[in-house]
Amino acid sequence: MDISIVKKAPEEAKADVLAVMWTSEGGQPPAASALDKTLGGWLTQTAKEEGFAGKEGETLTLRTEGRLPAAHVVLCGVGRKKDAAAESLRLAAASALQAARKPAGRSLAFALDVPRGTSAAEAAQAAAEGLILGAYRFGAFKTLEPEGPSSAVVLAPSAAFASARRGFVRGRLFAQATNVARDLVNQPAGHLTPLALAKEAERLVAGKTHMSARLMRRAELEKMGAGGLLGVAQGSAHEPVMVHLAYKPRAAKKRVALVGKAVTFDSGGLSLKTAKGMETMKCDMAGAAAVIGAFSALAALKPDVEVHGIFGACENMPSGAALRPGDVVKTMSGKTIEILNTDAEGRVTLADALHFATTLAPDAIVDLATLTGAEMVALGEEITGLMSNRRPLADKVLAAAAQAGEKMWELPLESAYKRELESRVADFKNDTSRWGGCLTAGLLLQEFVAGVPWVHLDIAGPAFAERPFNVYTQSGGTGHGVRTLLEWIERG
Repeated sequence: MDISIVKKAPEEAKADVLAVMWTSEGGQPPAASALDKTLGGWLTQTAKEEGFAGKEGETLTLRTEGRLPAAHVVLCGVGRKKDAAAESLRLAAASALQAARKPAGRSLAFALDVPRGTSAAEAAQAAAEGLILGAYRFGAFKTLEPEGPSSAVVLAPSAAFASARRGFVRGRLFAQATNVARDLVNQPAGHLTPLALAKEAERLVAGKTHMSARLMRRAELEKMGAGGLLGVAQGSAHEPVMVHLAYKPRAAKKRVALVGKAVTFDSGGLSLKTAKGMETMKCDMAGAAAVIGAFSALAALKPDVEVHGIFGACENMPSGAALRPGDVVKTMSGKTIEILNTDAEGRVTLADALHFATTLAPDAIVDLATLTGAEMVALGEEITGLMSNRRPLADKVLAAAAQAGEKMWELPLESAYKRELESRVADFKNDTSRWGGCLTAGLLLQEFVAGVPWVHLDIAGPAFAERPFNVYTQSGGTGHGVRTLLEWIERG
């Protein structure tokens, strides 16, 4: 879908569908109010007659019958005016796109309003994100019939057009980066092998200014002592590979590392999952997908931050060569881990990836991993569990997530629970009791960050939607985390 932004009043827009934001409490936003005035109060009257309350996510489609250049008007509910924010705009834009499918509209015009407390740039960014994310469909293996508008234009107010245009361009980059991650997560594991994932990351940064990619194969991993990654991979026919992406602008103000879990398929190993439990395990590389998605946008965004992206890609499979419960692996840091449950493999591969990140002397590390089912038990399907060893860093990532519209909640790294990690035969064990499982997994990862300021994001719930989460996040890979990373990096 082609999207653009123009300086134009809603009553002048020629489109199959014109969408305006509509509140639930009267005192409509400027675009809707001006349009209603032009129409002699027709929108207010009709909304009342149809019982349209303007609740968030609610829409009402009206035929204009020649009253406007647009053939239809869609009222997009945003709830109470005082509650409207950037997320309201994302939802409204995606709702407008969905509503435009019903009259088979080929062109959509979305009238941009700027909620109180939100800048024109933030509003336009959110609208662009809602349109692009709402239009996403994965069609690599299925013939998709055309659906919804082929073009969409955001109508920005003249007084704030320059600012709105900057935000629109930023939103388009954020959303496209999110869709890069979605495409990777939605690929079947038989197609997206560890090496294929690494090659895709390499392709996405190739030729871009200040960007590079390094792929480390088995022989190099053995020299590096990456026993965690190599151990998990040894049951698979596919070789493991560690990837180091780098964005190094001139005169960077700081250096950060993004680390992603990259298990391209997780059968559980010898601690085999159920058949049902394996159905969505192509998504176990969603952390790495988020890192790759973020990197796909860095050259265009040009932040003055040096960014490194690290992931160790492998499969976790059962075979005669696979890790056995009771085996011990020696990680790149020299610390050893007793493997009691081969289905708790992500923390073992991340031990090596996190240690590698520390060797780059970053000012901060953020890792993303579909790590534990316990996180979903605690927070459900739509909320990420955040753990950190530094309060200021945690606050910055949470603020970035809130702006990005990605739900996160902080969980504690309870030091008393470290006793759960004690092993009789190794420095640590990879499995603990069922209680507080996402916390003990976080505590194990903390042992490999060498005191560097660090945030761990357990994205087990929101990385893959088995049901639609909202109007712009449908079933499948969500790209969760990409926009938070980009927002955090740009804020510095």
